[in-house]
Amino acid sequence: MTGCGPGAPADPPEPDAASVRRLLDRWAAAVRQRDENAYLAVIDPAADGYRAERRLVFANLAAVPLASWEYRPVRLTGTAAEAELRYRLAGYDTAPVTAPLRLTLTRRDGRWYVAGQEAGHAAGQLWEQGRVTAVRGGRSLVLGVGQDERLLREVAGLADTAVPAVDAAWGGRWAKRVVVEVPASLERMGALLETPAANYRGMAAVAIGDRVVVNPEAYGELGDFGRRIVLTHETVHVATRAVTTAATPKWLSEGFADWAAYRGTDRTARQAAPELAASVDAGDLPSGLPANGDFAFTGEAGRLARAYEGGWLACRMIAEGWGERGLVEFYRVAGEGKDGFREVLGVSAGDFTARWRSYVADAF
Repeated sequence: MTGCGPGAPADPPEPDAASVRRLLDRWAAAVRQRDENAYLAVIDPAADGYRAERRLVFANLAAVPLASWEYRPVRLTGTAAEAELRYRLAGYDTAPVTAPLRLTLTRRDGRWYVAGQEAGHAAGQLWEQGRVTAVRGGRSLVLGVGQDERLLREVAGLADTAVPAVDAAWGGRWAKRVVVEVPASLERMGALLETPAANYRGMAAVAIGDRVVVNPEAYGELGDFGRRIVLTHETVHVATRAVTTAATPKWLSEGFADWAAYRGTDRTARQAAPELAASVDAGDLPSGLPANGDFAFTGEAGRLARAYEGGWLACRMIAEGWGERGLVEFYRVAGEGKDGFREVLGVSAGDFTARWRSYVADAF
């Protein structure tokens, strides 16, 4: 027989929403105020490993310029709290970046504490990987972990060059500044993006939301011109993010980014599109515009390169035949799910494809 007599400990009560809100508000305020003692005071005194881990993460954030930082409770299940981290980088983010958290709570001496968090949650934040070095450019902020500051300054310089180049090509409303993150390795990049690292092995950088994330291994293999093209290409994705939708074909979004990156350079079609040139030289003219599936990172490398190059030539053809503003308008209309071929270019999709095939054949 069991019971809850005078000497039996009572089951700990479950936290209520108001208690969790107050707890997380104190935690967030400690980050904003850079108060380590207050930050650690929210963590369970008995959770030695978690306290040590969070102490390191707090230190890792020291150089990150924060405009805001808050935790929003989403759902409580017993002593597990699903929450959302929302933060903005000072001078760069116009809207909060969000990341999910799943926290474990515990009660000691009448107080609630954070006792741990589910592995993997908030892993997509650079400061979870090590101490962040921040380099400010004129139009960029570069955050790196485990990288030489000289490399980060070089990246900032190229990003500063990319922003006005992108703005000249796009001309639309966007922040006109960019945040670049440089993790320590390809494996760390995969962890940051919560995606298998192998997916990005040959890619020097990728745009995720309002961030450009550099693969230090592939980036390091590029020359100065290649690095400039990559950072400009990815900055285009940041600039066009608001009007890029599921309706935007990959050949257009990737082709436009390449077109803006190569715009104003002296690169010939053969230099900029070597894989497609070799295919055409071999008598293999593409039958149609690149399909979305051709842009899969895990596909055959030559197919992926030809897809990018074909998209670039399609966008270059639009810019030459209908003007640069025509290309930008075509991009916007396509993102709205409308028939940009008819509405902007005044041709059918079939007619456009036929013209593009002839254009590709003549380009080499």
